[in-house]
Formats: sequence, C-alpha cells, structure tokens
Amino acid sequence: MNVSKIKLARVAKNMTQQELADRIGVSRQTINLIEKDKYNPTIKLCISIAKALGKSLDELFMDEN
Repeated sequence: MNVSKIKLARVAKNMTQQELADRIGVSRQTINLIEKDKYNPTIKLCISIAKALGKSLDELFMDEN
C-alpha cells in the first residue's frame, strides 16, 4: 500500500487529520479522502495543505516518476 505524502508529512508534524482540517477549513473526512487518493483537491486546497504542513506543492503532489 502506498502511504500518501500528505499523511507522512502530517504525521511527521504530529498533527491529526482533524487538526489539519481545522487549520485549512475543511472537514476531517475531506482530509481522509485526499490521503486515500479518493478526492482530487483544488489547487487552492493543495496550496493550503502545503502551507499548513510546511511543504512545497512539489513535495506533496508531484510523482517521482
């Protein structure tokens, strides 16, 4: 199973899904779906997630391939 880069970054910051959701103004369920790759976030939401986690868009959303 491929663990999402967002989840890895969130856990590294010792942040729950709810804490991340509260910080960026979405529901915990939205974070859960994004981490499971079942929801395609808008670019605005991607930027908010990256800022909240202290990462770049490339670090979180770009494939290595």
